[in-house]
Amino acid sequence: MRCDADPAANLEAAIAFIGEAAGKGAEIVCLPELFRSQYFCQSEDHANFALAEAVPGPTTTRLEQVAREHKVVIVASLFEKRAAGVYHNTAAIIDSDGKFLGKYRKMHIPDDPAFYEKFYFTPGDLGFKAWPTQRGNIGVCVCWDQWYPEAARLTALRGAQLLFYPTAIGWHPAEKEKYGKAQHSSWETMQRSHAIANGCFVAAVNRVGHESPAGGSGIEFWGQSFLCAPSGEIIAKGSIDQEEIVLADVEWGRVDEHRTHWPFLRDRRIDAYAGIEQRMID
Repeated sequence: MRCDADPAANLEAAIAFIGEAAGKGAEIVCLPELFRSQYFCQSEDHANFALAEAVPGPTTTRLEQVAREHKVVIVASLFEKRAAGVYHNTAAIIDSDGKFLGKYRKMHIPDDPAFYEKFYFTPGDLGFKAWPTQRGNIGVCVCWDQWYPEAARLTALRGAQLLFYPTAIGWHPAEKEKYGKAQHSSWETMQRSHAIANGCFVAAVNRVGHESPAGGSGIEFWGQSFLCAPSGEIIAKGSIDQEEIVLADVEWGRVDEHRTHWPFLRDRRIDAYAGIEQRMID
């Protein structure tokens, strides 16, 4: 979806998309990262903390009603105010009966030009999690987490058969011509590799449009949300610049099939991985 400066309008747009997706047969719906606002992390501005809210809170209460009405699981990425001075980039998971199942707090926090997330977000402290929803076993990580094989592995080991990555990622316009194709290819390849290595489905859910809430050249979000199978095959993909519902069927049996034919989880040498918890091994 495309996000504008009005959080209330973005929420209503998201709710409309959820209803439309449910009407087309969707049973699990994931929204992009921080969908209630433009991507405010392009600058370090204390005024942006006013966008945060409790989780659970007013937005999850509204989405619980929507989930119950449409009988869909909802994954919603929100700016969480935990306490004065403690904020998180948090995904809420709501079951198809409207029950709030829990939340995941983004673990890996970037700090790059126009992605100044360390100014806003405390690293997550809930660990990597999975939820047995009424529509299937899902795990959720958020954006920058998608570059880390450890995050995908631990989420899969906790039972996730479908791993969602709510995302806000795009090009710096000045870099697009030189680096854009390679950057997007890396992003897509990394997540397809998570699917293969863990024998699970992976869905990356991005926003579209050009945003420059702090002025300057801003970010051109590259859209192209996609869902891939445990084989890494992309089975549904969105466009670069259009708002749309990316819809695909998930055949849960493919998870068991892939994990028994390519038994990476069986053959892991868990006795030989000492040191993985260290920053570097000298």
